[in-house]
Amino acid sequence: MGVLEGTVEVALLGSPNTGKSSLFNRLTGLSAATGNYPGVTVTRSRGTARTPSGSVTVTDLPGTYSLEPASPDEEVVLDHLEGRLESDAAPDALLVVLDSTTLFRSLGLCAEALALGHPTAVVLTMVDELRARGGDVDVTALSRALGVPVVETVAHRGRGIEDVRELLDAAASWPVALIPPPCDDDAQLRGWIRSVLDSARYRVPGSSVATSRIDRVLLHPVWGSLVFLAVMFGFFQVIFTVAAPIQDAVQGVFDHWGELAATNLGSGFFADFVGTALIGGVGGVLVFLPQIMLLYLMISVLEAVGYMSRAAFLMDRIMARSGLDGRAFVAMLSSTACAVPGIMATRTMPSSRDRIATIMSAPLMTCSARLPVYLVLIALLVPDDARLGPFSMQGAALFAMYLLGGLASLTVARVFKATLLRRGALPFYLEMPPYRLPTLRGILRAVWVPVWMFVRKVGTIILVVTAVLWVLINFPAREAETARMDEAAAQSYVMENSFAGAAGKAVEPVFEPLGFDWRVDIGLIGSFAAREVFVSTMGQVAAAEDPEDPGDALRQLTHTHGPHQGAQVFTAPTIVALMLFFAFAMQCVSTLATMRRETNSWKWPALAVAYMFVLAYGTAWLGHWITGLVIS
Repeated sequence: MGVLEGTVEVALLGSPNTGKSSLFNRLTGLSAATGNYPGVTVTRSRGTARTPSGSVTVTDLPGTYSLEPASPDEEVVLDHLEGRLESDAAPDALLVVLDSTTLFRSLGLCAEALALGHPTAVVLTMVDELRARGGDVDVTALSRALGVPVVETVAHRGRGIEDVRELLDAAASWPVALIPPPCDDDAQLRGWIRSVLDSARYRVPGSSVATSRIDRVLLHPVWGSLVFLAVMFGFFQVIFTVAAPIQDAVQGVFDHWGELAATNLGSGFFADFVGTALIGGVGGVLVFLPQIMLLYLMISVLEAVGYMSRAAFLMDRIMARSGLDGRAFVAMLSSTACAVPGIMATRTMPSSRDRIATIMSAPLMTCSARLPVYLVLIALLVPDDARLGPFSMQGAALFAMYLLGGLASLTVARVFKATLLRRGALPFYLEMPPYRLPTLRGILRAVWVPVWMFVRKVGTIILVVTAVLWVLINFPAREAETARMDEAAAQSYVMENSFAGAAGKAVEPVFEPLGFDWRVDIGLIGSFAAREVFVSTMGQVAAAEDPEDPGDALRQLTHTHGPHQGAQVFTAPTIVALMLFFAFAMQCVSTLATMRRETNSWKWPALAVAYMFVLAYGTAWLGHWITGLVIS
């Protein structure tokens, strides 16, 4: 029986872009949980689907075009269906999801599923699209031809979901194919598919006129590339312009909470901890939540309408220069949200050498953890009112940093493919889905999951590291030395002579060529746990400089001499060097752990740390030197 005692477990099988995950989400709602298979790192989702007389456990398997494994994902799918995975028994029944607009291709996977001998049923998706484009299928006749139940749905619109629930209610009594399809012989299999389609009176849909017209532009090698660049440029303009007023409102909330803490808690270490470490530190990262939400919103919309497949097709030509293909672009694009899912996305790549090359280069893509750091540094470097015509120069600078990450990732992949990972290329096939209007439900779900992960990260890792750094910045206490100082001078003195100050000064000789002083080094040390910690640490440093107005203190550290050593902390060369260092350095423990799991070795993560540090240090030094020459 299923994972939940007394329930039937049904495995959801289908190719990518068939609407399988939309169907799963509709059936299970918020009851679904995502995790790895026992003993392996391939992700699956499992949830409970309500049925008329009870419930069924549904497992959403990774999308696959065939049960002849060509990648780790596809291998795990077959192992799951045949019950070969440790602590994960074979499913009780199998629900095959088929795209009705591509039935000739989809029935190949259906034939392999029927040949396994599991109780099976079929769900036809995209039936609205099929008929809108002049196609048709007799669902009852198709059911007779396959020998299993068949229902039709439009999963992303929620149509036909109740029919699927009724079908799942009888999962324990679904039939097994009496005569398995001839999967061992390609010619016989094609003949079987044609006979099934003839029996179902299947009429092939015509191509979408709108899709064809749009693709003439978007897939054009010149115009399509220009549109892609324009879309990406506009992407980052929106992040700065649209999110700014929302960010100000969020900042106002945390400022108000800080004032309440100061009023009600008075002075002392506890009050300073709450106001500086908790509200100031964590709030200093959460104020960038509007930009993070916009980032995921725009990515999910572009993916839902079908543009990302076109972008992968366009990028395939460019990826070929790095020795990879469009499959790697999908993984790298995922890394703009977070390197962890980007690295995990390489499981769909059949070539192990291509997988490792992509894994080694994906962390260079600009992820959402870098976004708060870039936003702070760009705001310090580029004035708010700096514009080039109608375009914000701050948005242009952010676009440049994302472009830099992409170019660096491709270059590193090229180096690995030309040296340690030569050969291994396989043919690349990409399905172009028709353009579709996204649903609000689908977009909200796509945005909610990663945004919640970001908030949870702020509430756990960043909170803990920020609290530890607050302790290190404020201890050991120096009451005797600071007794006659005013509050600002006392806090600055304590910070300079604290444990954190000692650590910053200890590594200062290493980073001094990059223009980083010991205060910046404190933030840099914390950032190796999570990049966003740099933002909260600089907030604490600024609070130590001016407890009354940390924001003004941070600006003073940029534009005038700080109170210590007569040094200007954030000069233009230093800001450029910091941005380049954060662009290339490995500063994410989760990414390293994922690399270790995916490569099954510490060799590749260790190599990634080493080459990325050398790259970060070298480019930061070069950027500092060149910027100094330009402005001198």
